Amino acid sequence: MKKLLVTGASGFLGWHVIHHAMRHWDVYGICLSHPVAISGARILRTDISRYPDLKKCFLDIMPDAVIHTAAISDPNVCEQTPAQTSVINTQASIHLAGLCAEADIPCVFTSTDLVFDGTDAPYTEDDTPCPVNHYGEQKVLAESGMKNVYPSTVICRLPLMFGDPGPVAKNYLQSLIRALSEGPPPKLFIDEYRTPISGRSAAHGLMIALQAQPPIIHLGGPTCISRYEFGCLVADVLGVPRSTIISCRQKDIEMPAKRPPDVCLDSHRANAVGFCPRPVREELECLLEVCRH
Repeated sequence: MKKLLVTGASGFLGWHVIHHAMRHWDVYGICLSHPVAISGARILRTDISRYPDLKKCFLDIMPDAVIHTAAISDPNVCEQTPAQTSVINTQASIHLAGLCAEADIPCVFTSTDLVFDGTDAPYTEDDTPCPVNHYGEQKVLAESGMKNVYPSTVICRLPLMFGDPGPVAKNYLQSLIRALSEGPPPKLFIDEYRTPISGRSAAHGLMIALQAQPPIIHLGGPTCISRYEFGCLVADVLGVPRSTIISCRQKDIEMPAKRPPDVCLDSHRANAVGFCPRPVREELECLLEVCRH
């Protein structure tokens, strides 16, 4: 089988991509701070922020394709430490695109819906990015920088994701379930809208993008809902009263990073090539049923 290199192997998305890709690829994953063992894949410890280390790892593996999921994705962390986080989110991404260009292999980059300012949703691939925080800015710079050094780079913009976090990663869903079950009551925004998908659906979409090779594609879910509405669906599936959730607005909670109000993605182009994630409630029911067993 051909070799697929997945960065961010121990992260939420990378972990899902590796498990999905192993059916058809000889998968190599790289990570650094949270080493993980995944049966059937070869996981290497590499600091992608150091170009010599990244290049050596790349040349040792000689992959036939790359899916780049590694990132520091917490907007608040990026807002507080922009210089440090840009090394991973922007510079390392551009370096990786350059290596893929030299090898003439497919390069799929995972970007975010937070490249938009949230004032004109739903967003298509033709809309111009206008981020409101450093994380979004870093992803925009990575998108343009990677395209500059390797025009064939595939840009995949992803929304809020949920699901099994794997052995070491963290995920929004798990903290929400814990808060609903044990307290304190979660405070969820009624004025922040996304098109969430499960990690499993996101991995499937990335593999479709790897095959189809579009210049840029949105991999959003079928429903645009608020954080509060998402929490209500989780509560329903858990059998917990919705009254357990406290509704609030973005202005009610002070955060380092500004959040756009509505970054719902229009994913018709992805749907046309086979990306059809299930509704959020169905995904949640399936995930929580697996957890119960």
